[in-house]
Amino acid sequence: MAQDPMGCDAFFIDEQHVREAKETLAQTNIESVSLMFKSIADINRAKITYLLCVHDELCVCDLAEILHLTVANTSHHLRLLYKNGVVTYRKEGKRAFYRIYDEHIRQIMMISIAHKEEVVSDDE
Repeated sequence: MAQDPMGCDAFFIDEQHVREAKETLAQTNIESVSLMFKSIADINRAKITYLLCVHDELCVCDLAEILHLTVANTSHHLRLLYKNGVVTYRKEGKRAFYRIYDEHIRQIMMISIAHKEEVVSDDE
């Protein structure tokens, strides 16, 4: 059987490292982080998140026009992003304006874009 080049060649468990890692994992709300990343993983929601990182605030109608989506579909995406702490909004009359929840989200998105550009450059 062929060896996995990304795996271990020998099977050995470091009990102390395993115990410490389990404790670290138990103390972190990693599920909510996973849900946040999952919400951004959809291409349209990633585009919305990026647009709101670059433009401080956009109306649902503007986002729908930019992305060639219906307002209903755009609203659905924004609700998921809102539910997972990626965006927040304010109402102005009948219009809803969305923005990034906080600077952490902006940093996550912009660092991710920079990382992907570096990885692509390194592979060339």
